[in-house]
Formats: sequence, C-alpha cells, structure tokens
Amino acid sequence: MAVPQNKDELLTAMRVSYAALSKALDRVAGENFFEPSLEGHAKGSRMSVADLVSYLIGWNALVLKWHEREAAGLAIDFPEAGYRWNQLGLLAGKFYLDYRGLSAAQLRALLEDRHQALIRLVESLSDDDLYGASWCGKWTRGRMIQFNSASPYRNARGRIAAWLRRGLAPISAQEKGEGE
Repeated sequence: MAVPQNKDELLTAMRVSYAALSKALDRVAGENFFEPSLEGHAKGSRMSVADLVSYLIGWNALVLKWHEREAAGLAIDFPEAGYRWNQLGLLAGKFYLDYRGLSAAQLRALLEDRHQALIRLVESLSDDDLYGASWCGKWTRGRMIQFNSASPYRNARGRIAAWLRRGLAPISAQEKGEGE
C-alpha cells in the first residue's frame, strides 16, 4: 500500500491494515497470547503477542495524547515525556508494562477503542490539517498518525503471520472448527 497523501487515503490505510491485523490476532490461540516467543522491539529481547498489542495501544494512545495536549494549548513532548527518539526500545518496554495484567480480550478491546478514537480524530481533521504543513520535525500530522497506526498495524500483522507460519503457536480453537 502506498504512503497516504490525503485524508481519504490515510483512513483507508488505517482501516485496511487494522482489519488485517484483527484477522491475524483472531488466529492466535489463547494459550499463546502471552508466550514471549516473538522478537521484541528492543535488540535481543523477546515479546508476546500481548506485548505487541500493548505496543500498538501505547502508540495509538500517544498520538491521541499529542492531540489532546495541542488542543489544550500545552507543549507536546515528542515522543513521550522522559523518552527521546533514540529510546524507542525503552518506550516499547514501558508500553508492555502499562498494559500488563490485562486479558487478551481486554487488550483487543482497548486496541479497538484506541483505533476507533484515531479514526474519529482523522475524520475531524481536514486534508490541510493532516498534510498541509510539517507538524513534528519534517513530518506532517498525517504522516505521524500513519507512522503510529497503519504502518505498525501492518508490521504487527506480518510478525504474527510469520510467527504462525513457523509453528510457534498452534492455531486457535476457532480455526480448528471447535466451538462452532
């Protein structure tokens, strides 16, 4: 999928990549959701699917926070207070901890909620708001939203699909045809 250049393309990218991610998550057996068998965001680390979902929730929440702070006339501390852009592995670890203790269903529901909040945010903005000027360094607001929604959704879907193909997780009961 090409890099979105306008509001409609951004919304399409967000919706399409999220739908694909959701289908991939549906294939993860419950018992494997919390198994740290994926390559982590920090070099040499391992993470679970739950950690990956927490990472996505964390970035979606940050984008929303940036916009809430801006709307309130407050400074935005990119990427997050206490973190620099060269500390994204540490920030990923923070996200894992922020949502630790939630069930798979709770994490999925929270991800859906944050995704829908981002969709509403983008819908509330014009093409000019999204792509008319730099917003964070050289990046436009639309590109920053894409960097923290559509792109990582697509990356996460790919990670999960590859993980399932390698047999690191058995297929879910739903895929086996059980419980129908």
